[in-house]
Amino acid sequence: MNKKQVLLQAIAPFQIGLNQKGLKPTENQTKEILSAVAYLEESNPNPSPLEVPELLLGDWRLLFTSSKELLGLDRLPIIRTQYIYQCIRDGKIYNIAEFTGFPFLEGFVSVCASFTPVSRQRVNVRFERSVLGLQRLLNHKNVSEFVKILESKVKLPAVDFPITSTNQKGWLETTYLDENLRIGRGNEGSIFVLERK
Repeated sequence: MNKKQVLLQAIAPFQIGLNQKGLKPTENQTKEILSAVAYLEESNPNPSPLEVPELLLGDWRLLFTSSKELLGLDRLPIIRTQYIYQCIRDGKIYNIAEFTGFPFLEGFVSVCASFTPVSRQRVNVRFERSVLGLQRLLNHKNVSEFVKILESKVKLPAVDFPITSTNQKGWLETTYLDENLRIGRGNEGSIFVLERK
């Protein structure tokens, strides 16, 4: 089994959207996952991800994260996270979480940010806009089309507001990147494993 397969096997029971039982890794499983992440990062074929935009840009689906904030989306009663996406465009990141609840009331929450490169792997991120609404009201069918709507900057029939606080910023580092898998680390110590959509 290669390094990538080892990681994918380790995170399989805990994948975002597929983990309908809400399973959380044990301490030993967490160590195994973190070890598999570090092992794969050592063989990163693109140590300067910002120099290969053809690989970095696009729509990525979150498979696994240690982010308490993202994992906390499932804490609300009745709400289940379906999928979480990170869509990277030129200088912009669109984080989109799709969730289900009552029938016909599928929703989403999106946070839009701009980013500025600060090293070969790291970008500083500044959050600019948050949108929360129902998928049906916006005719939300796929994440790529939704990003186009967000890029147009039109006011949406949803809870749509600018983020003006100067505290809403952080950084994101891409520590592994190939044609279909990306690993990121955030300023709060979180790990993100994503696959190209």
